[in-house]
Amino acid sequence: MVQSLNTKVDLTMNATSYLGVAEYGKIMIGDKGFEFYNDRDARKFVQIPWEEVDIVIASVMFKGKWIPRFAIRTKKNGTYSFSAKHPKEVLRAIRKYVDPSHMVRSLSLIDVVKRGVIGIFKRK
Repeated sequence: MVQSLNTKVDLTMNATSYLGVAEYGKIMIGDKGFEFYNDRDARKFVQIPWEEVDIVIASVMFKGKWIPRFAIRTKKNGTYSFSAKHPKEVLRAIRKYVDPSHMVRSLSLIDVVKRGVIGIFKRK
């Protein structure tokens, strides 16, 4: 079994990790970091200390009514994407440990297309 980073756990919830193939497991948010443990294979886990978290990116739809997934970008190891059963609760728990100015919304499809079109015309 894997040793947890946390000494005190604030939230545990069913979740999905999108590292390659979708994997089901549990998210644990505690005083030392963010953790994801796979339900089926104990060797597949993600542990991110709060000092390593650079930014938290939330995909927000329908003016905040639905958050299908969120991502955690670390300072050294890239971006990890997750979805949870109740993502608002997860993001509120993360907000206790990560500065709210480091929690942002991802771009919508319209914003991505708009930036692409503007980029095409700026190249000329």
